[in-house]
Amino acid sequence: MSTFKPDWFLCGGWAADAWLGEQTREHKDIEVTVFQEDQVALFEHLAGWPLVGHDDNVADDSSEPWSGRRLEQPAHIHARPGDGFDFEIILNERSGSEWVFNREAGITLPLGRCTGRSVWGLPAVGPEVILFYKALPPAWRDGPRPAIRRRDERDLEALLPHLTEEQRSWLGEAISLVQPGHPWLGRLTG
Repeated sequence: MSTFKPDWFLCGGWAADAWLGEQTREHKDIEVTVFQEDQVALFEHLAGWPLVGHDDNVADDSSEPWSGRRLEQPAHIHARPGDGFDFEIILNERSGSEWVFNREAGITLPLGRCTGRSVWGLPAVGPEVILFYKALPPAWRDGPRPAIRRRDERDLEALLPHLTEEQRSWLGEAISLVQPGHPWLGRLTG
C-alpha cells in the first residue's frame, strides 16, 4: 500500500498494535481502510490480485471475483493472494475533511484528529476509531449486530489505558448514540 496515492490507514487489531508499538495478540488478517470514492484507484492498484468485493449486492460468503463495480456502503474487499495471507480492505465514508462513522446518528470526526502515523510509522486510524468499530461491528446483512468478540475485548483492554479523556469522551458518546447501554460504556467513563 506504500505506493497507493489516495489516503489509506491501517485498522483493526494490527492498528491497535501499531499504536502500542508491540504485538499484543495473534492476528488472522491485516485490515486497512480506504475511502469510498477511492475504490476505483484501489481496484487499479491491486490489479491481478484475487479480490472479492462484498456489499448488500454480494453475499459475505461469496467468492465471486470483484469486477471493479462500485461497491455501496457498508462494503469491504477481501484479497487472498496466497500463503495464508488474508488482507481486508474496508470502505469508509468521508465528507470533506470529516470521517463519517454513522450518517444516521450524525457521528463524524475530523480526519486530522482520528488518523495519524503510528509508533511503527504506518498511517493508522486512531485508537478511538479502532474501538468504535470493534464495539459496533457493521451488520453486513440485515439482522442483529454480532456479539463482541474476545479479540475485540482484548484490544479494548490494551488500548483503554492509553486513551486521552477527549478520546474516551468521543468514543463513549459515539457508541451511546448507536447502542445505548453498550457494555463498554461503563468502562469508558470509569
